Amino acid sequence: MKLGAIEAGGTKFVLAVGNDQGEILEKEVIPTEHPDITVPKVLAFFKGKGIERLGLGGFGPIDINETSPAYGQLQKTPKTEWVDYPFGAKLKEGLGVRVIIDTDVNVAAMSEAKWGSATDVDTCLYITVGTGIGAGAYFHGQTLKGLSHPEMGHIKVRRHQEDTYEGTCPYHGDCLEGIAAGPSLEKRWGKKGHELADDDKVWEIEAFYLAQALTSYIYILSPERIIMGGGVMKQQQLFPLIRKNVLEMLNGYVSSPYLTEKEIDNYIVSPGLTDEAGVKGALYLAMQE
Repeated sequence: MKLGAIEAGGTKFVLAVGNDQGEILEKEVIPTEHPDITVPKVLAFFKGKGIERLGLGGFGPIDINETSPAYGQLQKTPKTEWVDYPFGAKLKEGLGVRVIIDTDVNVAAMSEAKWGSATDVDTCLYITVGTGIGAGAYFHGQTLKGLSHPEMGHIKVRRHQEDTYEGTCPYHGDCLEGIAAGPSLEKRWGKKGHELADDDKVWEIEAFYLAQALTSYIYILSPERIIMGGGVMKQQQLFPLIRKNVLEMLNGYVSSPYLTEKEIDNYIVSPGLTDEAGVKGALYLAMQE
């Protein structure tokens, strides 16, 4: 059986055709542009490939309630040209197959639990720090959903005492995404993240914000593993800084062997599937009956 998979991110779309064994047979990457430009390219990629179902891991907010008449419609996304775009309906109409939809970070958490860095635990959190910040949770075989899907990138965090940057989020200003996503790094410091690799102050402030968020997620969700991906997390010097800050902020309050100096390196980790966590997760979503 051939299946389609889309990881729809803020910067790029990853399109893939795979099978029900989880193998990717063909893949293409296109930039995320206006939907009138991007979606025809998506449809052109899949047409004639013989896919029977399509899994979409999309940036949000997006309607993921399959009983909703607006299933697959983008909501108040920071990518304002996509607001209210009926993405799911356009895909179903254009390809004539069932489209199964979740968030890009939820499906990444799912694939890391199936094939990646969380195969040995029952619960995990996947966080992407890139063009935006989002987090998905996979608990005992299900992604976390409720009123909608989690929007963990838009929580408020305490300000670093040396940071006066106002934030980039068009809805909340200095929420986590507004002050710690890739565009925030560039606008605060005047350079892209990879050009700031040797500036310790940059990563000290970045780790301070990300560690606050992780601490909150640990208190609220208690995941057995936290996986951090996205373009910003390619700066590997962030991982030890984040781990150190998390332990200091928890201050021993949560008792777990994972949350110790000995084990924290195995608790907050990079994706086992590297850059394919999202698209593999979308493929796994398509594998669901």
